[in-house]
Amino acid sequence: MIAVDVEAKTLAEIDALRVGDLAPGLVATALELARQLDECEAPTSAAVVARELRATLLELRKVAPPAAAAADPLDQLAEKRKRRRGA
Repeated sequence: MIAVDVEAKTLAEIDALRVGDLAPGLVATALELARQLDECEAPTSAAVVARELRATLLELRKVAPPAAAAADPLDQLAEKRKRRRGA
């Protein structure tokens, strides 16, 4: 089984979204859920924790500043095209 450091990946995503100061409670919840997922051994429990982590990260994306939320590769491509055309 490949070990995945969910907590580190979650922290990296939170940093990229720049939401630490905007929603400290949600950030703390996401990190705690990530820690629990890293330690989870039962597949059913892991699924429940993963679902809650996913929902929490979705909420964090909603409060993220527009530049961080636009980190989607298609959005970035559209923005580059727009700049190139002088729009």
